[in-house]
Amino acid sequence: MVEQAGITTAKQAADHELIVAFGRLLGTANRLEHILGRSIERECGISHLMFEVLLVLGRAGGAGLPMKAIGREQVLTTGGVTRLVDRMEDAGLVSRADDPDDRRGRLVRLTPLGEETVVRASEVHVENIRRHFVEPLPASHRERFAGDLRVLGHAARDALPRLR
Repeated sequence: MVEQAGITTAKQAADHELIVAFGRLLGTANRLEHILGRSIERECGISHLMFEVLLVLGRAGGAGLPMKAIGREQVLTTGGVTRLVDRMEDAGLVSRADDPDDRRGRLVRLTPLGEETVVRASEVHVENIRRHFVEPLPASHRERFAGDLRVLGHAARDALPRLR
């Protein structure tokens, strides 16, 4: 990308190549999330956010995770994570147990149904990622693109203040 001169008009702002490129990134991410999230909802009966929480719990293993950790992972408020986990528990996807390391805390774990659901949803998700995210790119660009996304993701993560 070529560095453009200063912005002095609304037209220049709207046409600035960096602003346009970033807008394309956001628009593409939003459209893909909508397409892939709707597919998970339709085929598996869970929201994309529930799917993400099931993945986080799957990564954590059998011991489960404290509610606070789930909230940090998904950037949810305490109330938001509580309401989400309540809905997931009502659906039989997760269970809560006492945290042996924190008498006041509760751990959230996958249930057998949660495990089955995340596996089924992941199969659907991988196929849709392949169809909508990978296949449109030339094969020679795919590995580099994935690496570039990793670099951008790490840079953005490192630019944010650490959540406690």
